Amino acid sequence: MRSPEPRLRLFAPGSWPESRRIAAVLRKETVGGVLLIVAAAIGLIWANTPWSNAYYTLRDTHLGPSSLHLNLSLGTWAADGLLAIFFFVVGLELKREFIAGDLRDPRRAALPVVAAIGGMIGPAMIFAVINLGDDGGALNGWAIPTATDIAFALAVLAVISTHLPTALRTFLLTLAVVDDLLAVTVIAIFYTDDLNITYLGLAAIPFTAFAIAVNTRLNAVWILVPLAILTWWLIHQSGVHATVAGALLGFTVPVTQTASSAGPDTDKGLAERFEHRIRPLSAGFAVPVFAFFAAGVTISGLTGLVNSLGDRVTLGIIVGLVAGKLVGITATTYLTAKLTRAELHDDLAWIDVAGVGLLGGIGFTVSLLIGELAFPDDTLRGDHVRIGVLLGTLTAALLATIVLRIRNRTYRLIAEHEARDDDHDGIPDLYQKP
Repeated sequence: MRSPEPRLRLFAPGSWPESRRIAAVLRKETVGGVLLIVAAAIGLIWANTPWSNAYYTLRDTHLGPSSLHLNLSLGTWAADGLLAIFFFVVGLELKREFIAGDLRDPRRAALPVVAAIGGMIGPAMIFAVINLGDDGGALNGWAIPTATDIAFALAVLAVISTHLPTALRTFLLTLAVVDDLLAVTVIAIFYTDDLNITYLGLAAIPFTAFAIAVNTRLNAVWILVPLAILTWWLIHQSGVHATVAGALLGFTVPVTQTASSAGPDTDKGLAERFEHRIRPLSAGFAVPVFAFFAAGVTISGLTGLVNSLGDRVTLGIIVGLVAGKLVGITATTYLTAKLTRAELHDDLAWIDVAGVGLLGGIGFTVSLLIGELAFPDDTLRGDHVRIGVLLGTLTAALLATIVLRIRNRTYRLIAEHEARDDDHDGIPDLYQKP
């Protein structure tokens, strides 16, 4: 008689090499998250001091050649230029996960993808319900609470010193990366008002040249950087948000090693080498600078805060980030388990998934970016968006901290159990099981 196949385990540890790589990525993102929080705090505090005018003057200072339509404010340069670097890394990471990582297995890939979709639908629906009937264009901001900021979330984990299992951290990281890809898609489709087909068509020329160069022996910096900048400029001119260029360029970089590889990193694919070099620039400079300029909002004391909460856009963002992400991520993960007849790993419970769902409500960077795109000419509502994102993110972080700290003893026991399973070659038996 044929024995039944073992049931799929959700959040089981992945392969040892992949877990080691993910751990390294998480450490870098944690450092970047701390820098992001510090930069955002400086911007917010500065905007609420007697010297706030200096902050706004700095943010609105214009630089760049007018002849190329690039005479932009520093705040716009941060959103359109620096965040393109961030999304380039997102493109590299996502392609790496699905081509060479554990997520090349469709069964493993399905869960974070479905959870990311649920984590987008839940907040969007809640925002829409709260803002139905508003005739002031409030529904333009439906996508604001749909984003997850992985750097901020990992910084929270570092601060609370939780022993969250690696499988759940990997799930959170992958979910956030897929979430960012969905955000880029939303930006390209829903927040492009005036599309210039000519510029968009011209962008295909340097983009194709970049793709060819990066997959051949022509992948020198002096070739790739000008092609990338030209692609970015043409997409910027087309009316599509320029950050889309970063993600698209990242998708062209090969993941596996090619015959043309040379140098000390020949054991790594070009995508991993690019990620290793560019992630510090993204996490250590690009994202913190954007956070500094995007987080600055003058609250005007308790009265200003109360007035902001009277705007349904603010409430929609807060409830969407907290309740929408929690319900969306947890519910879709639970339904996936039921439909596939999968079970949670023995050491975990659904409260752990809920804790990760709350971490998903930390939607700082991309939420602020979408807020700027949703209400570009409404200064007051733009301030309300910033307040909503800040309050929603902080509330989600606080609730996640409470849940994960309650479960921290369990996580510590899991970590000790894994440590005891180390064999003579230093690779835990836990990772060697098929």
